[in-house]
Amino acid sequence: MKKYLLTFCLCLGACSNLPLAIKNPPLFDISYAQVIQNIASYKNAPVRWGGIIVNVENEQDFSLVQVLYYPLSSYGRPQTGKQNEGRFLIKTPEFLDPAVYAINTEITVAGILLGDLERAVGKKVMRLPLISPSALHLWPVYLYDNYYDYDPYYGVYPYYWPSSPRMMRAPYRYR
Repeated sequence: MKKYLLTFCLCLGACSNLPLAIKNPPLFDISYAQVIQNIASYKNAPVRWGGIIVNVENEQDFSLVQVLYYPLSSYGRPQTGKQNEGRFLIKTPEFLDPAVYAINTEITVAGILLGDLERAVGKKVMRLPLISPSALHLWPVYLYDNYYDYDPYYGVYPYYWPSSPRMMRAPYRYR
């Protein structure tokens, strides 16, 4: 019995694909709004932020990713349905391929706030918070099928829904 319990626990642990730094927020989760008011006072503070990639710049010694900030959900995914609050930068010594870190991809980063850096956004020069990442996570894109089925008794629902009324009633549909 213990052997099966151990196997079951290992299988559950394998299902979690988020890095621990992304899954667990820092002890004192510092929001973007707090940092933007006074960046110098939060220097070297751990942060977990996320958003949508706006730009990727690869220099000789580092890569710089510009991200449009969105608040994170409890499990660390950017909530793009909410209002964005600004932009921040991720600076890493690794090469980040722009094909992988593509524009409009959701990303979550955990790391240390290094300070700020000036960047031009259009014709305006802005001071953006700069993060040195300890973990980066790109979120997959979910594709939804727009085909809906109609049942006169239950109404409109997606045909692929596993607990749909149609699937539960299928053997008794034609009486």
